[in-house]
Amino acid sequence: MSRHVAVEDAAPQPDLWLAAARARKPRPHYAGHRERLRERALKGGLEALPDYEVLELQLFRTIPRGDVKPLAKQLLVRFGSLAGVLGATADELKTVAGIGDAVALDLKLTHQASLRMAREVIGRRPVISSWQALLVYVKAALAHEAREQFRVLYLDKKNQLIADEVMNRGTVDHAPVYPREVVRRALELSASAVILVHNHPSGDPTPSAADIDMTRQVVEAARPLRVTVHDHLVVGRDGVASFKALGLF
Repeated sequence: MSRHVAVEDAAPQPDLWLAAARARKPRPHYAGHRERLRERALKGGLEALPDYEVLELQLFRTIPRGDVKPLAKQLLVRFGSLAGVLGATADELKTVAGIGDAVALDLKLTHQASLRMAREVIGRRPVISSWQALLVYVKAALAHEAREQFRVLYLDKKNQLIADEVMNRGTVDHAPVYPREVVRRALELSASAVILVHNHPSGDPTPSAADIDMTRQVVEAARPLRVTVHDHLVVGRDGVASFKALGLF
């Protein structure tokens, strides 16, 4: 005797439900943006990209998913320029929502690499004959520092760089300088000449009366020991002022 078995329709499988739900969900507006931006960078070259897109590509490295364009633009607004973003301290970068330790470290790594490349250029030949490269280097190193920093470039008899040393860090408008310490260090390094460098966090590189007085004190302390002060450079976001070019000593 045959038996009739009723077969119910098979219930939809969970993976089919998931696929259907995904098909109904609209794609985010930034879907595919990373791939398109990378492709444009490869085909047209990085130099053709605006600053916010260069910064986006950098952020892709540490932030693997999501739309980082708003964050890139926010960083540029906060720090004024791409150089300002890279020159900001890690703590300053982390004041921007979305920037944590990993992103801050990645940005500072890029800044440090650029500084070392610039320093390598001025270290290969006499500083006096590579003046434009020197200006690029000191501006990259100091233009966006939030506090005054006084540093000295020590040169040998051929005017090649022996050392670039930070002598003091100070406040937003003052970094104490001790002329005898500058000269003592020159003797320790057997340096024949120095270039003084400090920054103005205000952005204006115009030398102050205190800057001029301090420079003259260093020149006077160095002269008896035959250490030449080639120049004093004051760095700001608005440019670099040269004491020698201004006729200040």
